[in-house]
Amino acid sequence: MQNIILIGMPSSGKSTLGVLLAKQLGYEFMDTDLLMQRATGKLLHEIIAERGTDGFLTLENQVNSSVFATRCVISTGGSAVYGREAMEHFSALGCIVYLKISYETLVCRLGDYSHRGVVLPKGQTLRQMYDERSRLYERYAHVTVEQQTGDSMSATLEKILKEYEKFCQNNGV
Repeated sequence: MQNIILIGMPSSGKSTLGVLLAKQLGYEFMDTDLLMQRATGKLLHEIIAERGTDGFLTLENQVNSSVFATRCVISTGGSAVYGREAMEHFSALGCIVYLKISYETLVCRLGDYSHRGVVLPKGQTLRQMYDERSRLYERYAHVTVEQQTGDSMSATLEKILKEYEKFCQNNGV
């Protein structure tokens, strides 16, 4: 359990907070979106355009299921929770932290997401995606860190560290 796996909506701060968290803990940092890009030689939105939503999710599940690390903060893509095998693997690999943001915050932060590689199946609205994924994040998370409007990065980082410490104490880690 010496890894922290960050899950959450696109723009919830997984990558940015992940780097800061890794520095503070003296851990390595890994971004699974970058692993997917390295594996294919393509940007996320190019992978979606080429393989479609299902093909992207299959690749993401495969890449995430093959991650092995120790003393690492792992930032996942927002759609990682669609991969059951990957999420079970992450659960055994470390503490899964859900960085929770409100729908309004998502809309504000995300802006034009056409080049971000956001998995949004045809016909699904952003709100529907938010509601669907929120349930999955809650299902898989060991710890939930709710970000309030106006929270600074350092305040959110402190919340993560506090909740991670509690998780470790409660689980004899």
